[in-house]
Amino acid sequence: MALALNVFKTVTQVVPTSTVGIYTAPIGYAGVVLLAQVANTSTQPETVTFSHKRTVAGTAVTTEIVKDFTIPANDAASFLDGKLVLESNDVLQISGSNGTNLKFTVSVIETLK
Repeated sequence: MALALNVFKTVTQVVPTSTVGIYTAPIGYAGVVLLAQVANTSTQPETVTFSHKRTVAGTAVTTEIVKDFTIPANDAASFLDGKLVLESNDVLQISGSNGTNLKFTVSVIETLK
């Protein structure tokens, strides 16, 4: 069976307090991140760190897109002004100051390389 040319995906997750990978671009595809946002459902401000991780020559290189970014109570923040292209095996990672009140949504189109 032939691989699909384009696959649209939406991933949602409650943001944990320890860093986790929330999306990995699959082998043979490039992932184009269309949207990445976090909603804070708390009555207190909370912080989020959102990053891109790529392994280069066996070494993981993590680049923060936002670090300890404060999201006001009952508000949301978008982390990308444009698109972010992920190569195969690139990982999006996230962590936050509260393990129950931060809700993450990412929309990705995976396109065949």
